Amino acid sequence: MPVSRSASGVDRRLFLTSLLGAAAGVAGLSGCAQSSAATGGEAAPTAPLADRVPAGTSLKIASFQGQQELQLKLAHLPDLPFKVSNWLNIGAGPDVINAFRAKSLDLANNAGIPPIQAHYQGFDAKIVAINITRRPNYVFATKPGSDIRSVDDFRGRKLAFSQGQAQGVVLLRALKKAGLTYDDVKLVPLTSNQFLTALQSGQVDIAPLGNTQSPAYLKQYGSKGARVITTDVVDLLSLLWAPTSVLRDEAKAAAVAAFVPQWAQGLVWSYENPDVWNEEFFVKTQNLSPDQARSITALANKPLFPPSWDEAIRWEQETADLLAEGGFVKKFDVASLFDHRFEGIAAQSVAARYRR
Repeated sequence: MPVSRSASGVDRRLFLTSLLGAAAGVAGLSGCAQSSAATGGEAAPTAPLADRVPAGTSLKIASFQGQQELQLKLAHLPDLPFKVSNWLNIGAGPDVINAFRAKSLDLANNAGIPPIQAHYQGFDAKIVAINITRRPNYVFATKPGSDIRSVDDFRGRKLAFSQGQAQGVVLLRALKKAGLTYDDVKLVPLTSNQFLTALQSGQVDIAPLGNTQSPAYLKQYGSKGARVITTDVVDLLSLLWAPTSVLRDEAKAAAVAAFVPQWAQGLVWSYENPDVWNEEFFVKTQNLSPDQARSITALANKPLFPPSWDEAIRWEQETADLLAEGGFVKKFDVASLFDHRFEGIAAQSVAARYRR
């Protein structure tokens, strides 16, 4: 699905820059991307993971919805064998990449697309853990008063699009499945934290919202004609990733390996204890009603930590190829994004029913 700038109204370089914020200018990014393409990026670290985390080791961690610390406490898991010097409350892919660049973050929980975006920008980072998602966790919300009722109705409409986030790839996959090309729609470059405002103001006709966001949006705007369109498009990957420079540090790499089981077991605990999770997380920290919380956990995905990353790599390659078709990134082999020293660690830490 090749895209011309004149047809889509989208300048790919402008798209990329708009999602990065002030941390990097066009010239700097262009240079980084060219450098990465020329050198192939850093090779994956190969030193065996240490059996123990050295005393005094610390990590700066950001996790999905910025609440992994709460999840770990609720799960009554053993103390981490290292210090978390900062739990950063950031989740959007572009923000995580900027934090990685600034060395203010060592490990993050994201979807599959941010590592692809980081590679395109010339920043070296590796995936260290995989959680497979089988059920859709995004819907397409319409602006108030919209007459859009299916993906087929997206033709000619303004769609909120973040090429560096999960919402972006969900949108691209939905368009492809519906037989729509990029030229059939108008992609509006935004980050996900701008989607609600863009919908409310009518800047866009459609924006992908997470299952955790849509109940509150419909409660406020459903009476004004807003609705959500569901699809079977899945954002397959939830993952942990870290800068290659962090993973080359023996102590920090050991700490990352120690965190992976805690991450996996915490996700299993919240899945198995929805009533407590609803109250402690969605009601107390996200200000949702108990009914809204229950509607979200009813759609929750069963955590799945496969011993092999083969399926994840195939899906990540399909995603990168889809972005390349639209001119958003250059085609490359995504195998370079995975640090296989960590493969299987998450799977070994959970019961067999959460491995397949």
